[in-house]
Amino acid sequence: MADKVTPDKITPDEQVAAIEGAMVALRRTQRRRALARLSERAGERDSPTGQLPDSVFELLDAVAAAAGRGETLTVSEAATLLDVDQPRASRLTALALEAALLRRRADQRDGRRSLLVLTEDGEAALRGIQQFRRGVVATATRDWPAADRAALARLLPRLVADFAAVADAGRDEE
Repeated sequence: MADKVTPDKITPDEQVAAIEGAMVALRRTQRRRALARLSERAGERDSPTGQLPDSVFELLDAVAAAAGRGETLTVSEAATLLDVDQPRASRLTALALEAALLRRRADQRDGRRSLLVLTEDGEAALRGIQQFRRGVVATATRDWPAADRAALARLLPRLVADFAAVADAGRDEE
């Protein structure tokens, strides 16, 4: 359980340190595959797609996010988004294609490019995973006051977007 910190009673530097510490802890939890183990215990991994590596579902998330922005991804673009090398992205794509979660579509503007598109099965699998993750978030925040959940729902996406903008700006300088 997290320490009770009253952000309005600490200095701006302490607030930033608390946010940074929470981000590191969250990343560490995800690296330990805590959600994957929780889903195994809950029986969420009993389907054929449940046996796929978590990285395949990260790929589906990336393809769906791009589609939500009106974009499509190639394997190379997915590799960049997932921060994996091209061979790893190709293996993940092959697994998703074999499981009929993704399909390839020819790029009408550049015949050399192959675009990744979710299939109906891929959309259904992704909805199931999102529902599971949302259930975990709901359980983790069930004792929170509604105002706190609302504040987190408003501020966390803002932090993610602003953090990505800073990180992407730094990448342009490399």
